[in-house]
Amino acid sequence: MKINYYKFFTSFLLFLPLISIGQQAPVFTHYNYSKVYINPASAGMGDGICINGIARQQWSGFKDIDGNNIAPQTFMISGDSPIKVLHGGIGGSITQDKLAQWSDVSVQLAYSFQLDMAMGQLGIGAGINLINRSIDFSAFNPFQDNDPVLLNSQQSSMVFDANLGLFYRSPDRFYLGVSATNILQTAAKKLTANDVGVKNDRTLYIMGGYQVMFPNNPNFEIEPSILIQSDIYSTQYNLSAIVKYNNRFWGGLNYRFQESIGVLIGMKFKEFRIGYSYDIPTLTVGVPGSHEIHLGYCFKLDMDKSGTRYKNTRYL
Repeated sequence: MKINYYKFFTSFLLFLPLISIGQQAPVFTHYNYSKVYINPASAGMGDGICINGIARQQWSGFKDIDGNNIAPQTFMISGDSPIKVLHGGIGGSITQDKLAQWSDVSVQLAYSFQLDMAMGQLGIGAGINLINRSIDFSAFNPFQDNDPVLLNSQQSSMVFDANLGLFYRSPDRFYLGVSATNILQTAAKKLTANDVGVKNDRTLYIMGGYQVMFPNNPNFEIEPSILIQSDIYSTQYNLSAIVKYNNRFWGGLNYRFQESIGVLIGMKFKEFRIGYSYDIPTLTVGVPGSHEIHLGYCFKLDMDKSGTRYKNTRYL
């Protein structure tokens, strides 16, 4: 579908304060399930192999003047696992962040070296980040044919960067992490006039959470958590509180400072998790809400075979 070039950028400028947030590092209402993406030191800090997927449509139904859907969309899949021989864990993620004809695809790999400490473990993590940014100029529809300023094909550029982090976890009690992604702020060199310029924004994160059991009913627990995300020029605060029942059903709220209030619900069936959230804008009039879906699966591998005994006389 063609998008009118001038009308699109009129809409773009009108919503620039909001879109600038969407074009920074993605943030999820289910941020507790994006730890590997946020902090490489969290890789392998869980109880087994975990795979998580998150799909987010921000401002669902947001359209330009011509009625074309230009709502930002973000998709992420991540996985991590403890690796005893490496004295830690490994993980990785693939993320796509889309806004109209812009698309950023990020591939991350992470390693966490883990130390046993009082009441928990400390992870010291590092990772690499490969980012590809593309723009489909052919979707723009200028008033003037053969506009020399506007390209007529899809262009892209790719850069490497690095991530660092610390993550402390006390099982079934609390966690705390600090990290920095895209610390090198690398920029793509323009090989030709058609290349899309890419410069990574360094992003700093502080995240933490705590588990509190209800004293009169241990089937219920509440998990308050916080995520602070900053690129120095702007800072975003997320405060969440989730109430769980029997570790199978949960619901709660997330407050994104000066942006939205999110309602979360979810359930767990065996080792599978599914969650949904809806963010209600708080300060912007006329902007629709945002949908987010989370799917997760965790399992353990019993690699300790030292206690195995064979009954066949051949092995006696």
